[in-house]
Amino acid sequence: MIAMLEERQRLLVDMARDAIRTRYSAGRHHVGCALVTRSGRIYTGVHLECTIGRITVCAEAVAIGAAATAGDAASIAAIVAVRQQGPDDPEPRIVSPCGMCREMIADYAPDAEIIVPGPDGARIASVQTLLPERYSRS
Repeated sequence: MIAMLEERQRLLVDMARDAIRTRYSAGRHHVGCALVTRSGRIYTGVHLECTIGRITVCAEAVAIGAAATAGDAASIAAIVAVRQQGPDDPEPRIVSPCGMCREMIADYAPDAEIIVPGPDGARIASVQTLLPERYSRS
């Protein structure tokens, strides 16, 4: 359920769902991500599953990388990831970013809205809420 989200946030969820529905591949791609920058540009990415697990790349990292490649990563306004359970999943569900993605979002988009699942449907969270007392080099 995403009724609690604003129209632009629902559009972002739909874009993430479209990304993974289009590119779903069992054992390869099962998570899709979409982000929007303050300029209004939308970037998507899919999870890249690898035989050696530690080189697998999350969909959020792929989408942030696309924004960075375009020179637009410094202005990420909102981000969402969804997981498709199988090839016939009619509605990939919103998932919370993993710990590494939370760190990446904190580095590249510390003020971004993060769309996450909640007890009553999707909700907006800040990276500070999802990653309290994060690591700092200083």
